Amino acid sequence: MRLFASSIVALTVVATVTAQNAGNVKQNYHLPMSIQVCSQNGSCQYQNQAITMDANWRWAHNIGGYDQCGKDTQYCPDEKTCAKNCALEGVEQNDWSNTYGVRPVSNGIEMQFVVGNNVGSRTYLLNGDNYYMFKLKNREFSVDIDVSQLPCGVNGALYFVEMEEDGGLKHPGNKAGPKFGTGYCDAQCPHDIKWIQGEANFGTYGSCCSEMDIWEANSFANAYTPHTCQTVGPKRCTGAECGDGSDRNAGLCDKDGCDINPFRVGLHDFYGPGSQYQIDTTKPFTVATSFVTHDGTDSGDLSEIRRYFVQNGKKITIPNSSFQGLSGYKSDITDDYCAAASAVFNGPNTFKSKGGMKQMGDSLGRGVVLVMSIWDDFTSHMLWLDSDAPLDADNTKPGVKRGPCSRDSGNPNDIRSRYGSATVKYYNVKVGPISNNSAEMEAQFLQ
Repeated sequence: MRLFASSIVALTVVATVTAQNAGNVKQNYHLPMSIQVCSQNGSCQYQNQAITMDANWRWAHNIGGYDQCGKDTQYCPDEKTCAKNCALEGVEQNDWSNTYGVRPVSNGIEMQFVVGNNVGSRTYLLNGDNYYMFKLKNREFSVDIDVSQLPCGVNGALYFVEMEEDGGLKHPGNKAGPKFGTGYCDAQCPHDIKWIQGEANFGTYGSCCSEMDIWEANSFANAYTPHTCQTVGPKRCTGAECGDGSDRNAGLCDKDGCDINPFRVGLHDFYGPGSQYQIDTTKPFTVATSFVTHDGTDSGDLSEIRRYFVQNGKKITIPNSSFQGLSGYKSDITDDYCAAASAVFNGPNTFKSKGGMKQMGDSLGRGVVLVMSIWDDFTSHMLWLDSDAPLDADNTKPGVKRGPCSRDSGNPNDIRSRYGSATVKYYNVKVGPISNNSAEMEAQFLQ
C-alpha cells in the first residue's frame, strides 16, 4: 500500500484502543470465502476458507468489563500492562455488513467505503486458526475485480504482506492471533498498528515487512508495486529504521516501490470508465500476476513480475511506455525496468538498494498473507495514485501525472460524505503454477 498507510488510523471505527487478549462478549464470526488452487495439469480445486477483520477495527475493552481501552486510560498506563488488561472482541455475523460494510458475494467479498461511523476496512484470508500463506514464486495469481463504483481518492487495494502465519501468537503478550486479525505489517512501517509483538503500541513503533501490491486502484487509475524490506517477516521499528523524518528512504523498506501505473507511463487510453479504454472500468475484469523465477523453479530467484488482464473473454496486456528510456522495456517488473524507470522519473532506485527482485522473491517464497481493503488518504488525498504527485513538481515531466483526477480531489472530508456508498468487489481468487504451455495456463485461468 503506497506511501500513506499511516493514515488508516483515521479510518478505524474505534480510534484509540489497544489489546491483545481474545474477548468473549461477542461471537467471532469469520466470513466464508472460497479460493481455487490449480495444479500443473490444469485442474483447479476449491478450498473453503474464510476472512477475518483486522484488529485495528475491533472493539477492545477491559477484561471482565465493557470499558474502552486506550492510551492514558486506567487499563493502559504502559504498553505491556495495556496488553494484559485489555481484550479484542469478535465481529458478529451481522457486524460484517451493518458495521463494516463487508458483504459476501460468490467466491469473494464486496467492501463499502463508509458505513455509519466506520470508514474503510482491512481483511485477511484465513486457513483454519492461522493465516493462509501464499508461496508465490513460480506461481500465477488471479482475481476478478469490480471497481466501477470507486471514485477519485478511494483506493481498493488487494495485496500481500509478509505477516507471521500465527499472527504473532508466538509473542507472550498476544493471545488473540489470526482469528482476531492481529500481526499486520507493511512496507510503510505504519505507526498506527495498535499493538505489536505482544504489546500495545501508542504510536512509538512501526511494523515493517515486505509488501507486494497486486492491485491499488479506483475506476480512474491503477498500479501494481513490489516493496522490498531488509527484514525477514515483520520487524518492529523506531525512528530512522521506520523511515521516519525527512529521509523516508533511509529506513528498512522501499516505501515508494517499483510501480507500473499505465497512466503514469503515458498510457492514458488504457484504463478508465468507458468503451474507449482498453480496460473498461464500468465492467468487471480479471487481473492476473505471474511471478517468474530465473530458472522456472519454485526455488529460483524472482526475475520478473508479469501482468495481464482479461475482460469480455479477451486477454489484454499493458503496452510499452512511449517515454524515452522506457519504450524499450515491456511493462513487466524487472530489476532493469525499475532502474530505467527511476532514471526516467529522476528518482532514487530504492527498490534496488533494499534488495530488488531477489529480496522480493525471497519474501514471496517464505509465504505471504492476502490483504483485501478499501481506504482513503488524509496525508496526500491519494494523488500519488490518480492525479499529480508531488504537487510541487512539473506535471509535464515523466512520472508526475499518475491519473486523470483533479489536483483538489480525494480530500477525505469531502469524499466520505459524497461517496460513502462506494464499493469494490474481489472474487474468484485463483493460484497455480506457471506452465511452459502459456495457452494451457491461460485456458485454466480464464475458465
